[in-house]
Amino acid sequence: MNVLPGELTPLRRPAILIQEVAPVPRQSMREEIVEAALDQFHAHGFNAAGVKDITDTAGVPKGSFYNHFASKEALAIVALERYGAGLRMRMLTDSDVEPLTRLRAHFAFLRDETVDSGLKRGCLFGNFGTEISDHSDAIRSSVQDGLRQWTTLVATVLTEAQRDETVRADLEPERTARFIINAWEGTLIEARASRSTDAFDSFFTMVFGTLLT
Repeated sequence: MNVLPGELTPLRRPAILIQEVAPVPRQSMREEIVEAALDQFHAHGFNAAGVKDITDTAGVPKGSFYNHFASKEALAIVALERYGAGLRMRMLTDSDVEPLTRLRAHFAFLRDETVDSGLKRGCLFGNFGTEISDHSDAIRSSVQDGLRQWTTLVATVLTEAQRDETVRADLEPERTARFIINAWEGTLIEARASRSTDAFDSFFTMVFGTLLT
C-alpha cells in the first residue's frame, strides 16, 4: 500500500488464531448403563429396578441394554464389582496411616455416605445378600466374593495393628474382621429402620472402644 506524505499508516490488526476445542467425549454406553444400574439397584433393590428404569436413568435406548449385557442378573454382578471398588478399600491399605486410624476412617466414610443418603441406602452386598441370594447363585457368589475380599482387607489391618500393639493380641484377625463386617451390616439395618444414627454410635463405641482394645 502506498502512503502519501503526512498520512498515517493504517494499523494492522493482529491475526487471531482460533483453536477448535475438541468436544468432551461421552463415556461409553456400557459404562453409563453400569453407573445407572448401580444407582437404581442401591436405591430400589434388584427386583424393583427394571431394565427400563436403568436405561432411562442412563439416557440410552432400552434396546441397547442387551447389546452389552445378557441379562439384568449379569449387570447386577458388574454393579456389585463396581460397588466394591467404591467402598474406599484403598483406605485400608494406606501404610502411611496407623492401622486402627485407617480402619475407623473407613467405617466413618461408609457411615457418612449412608447419612448423606438420608439413611435410605444400606450396603449393596447386604441388600443383595438378603433380597436375591436365595434366587440367584451367580449373585450370591458375587456377594460372597465381595464380602470375602472386604474381610481379608480388614483382617490385614487388624494384624498390622496387633504388631503395633494397638489392638488386643488375643483376637484372631480373620474371625474378628468377619464379626466387624457382620456387625456393620446389622448396624445399617437398624439405622435404616429407625431413621436414626444411634446405631452408628453403638457400632463405633463397641468396636473401637471395647472389642479391639
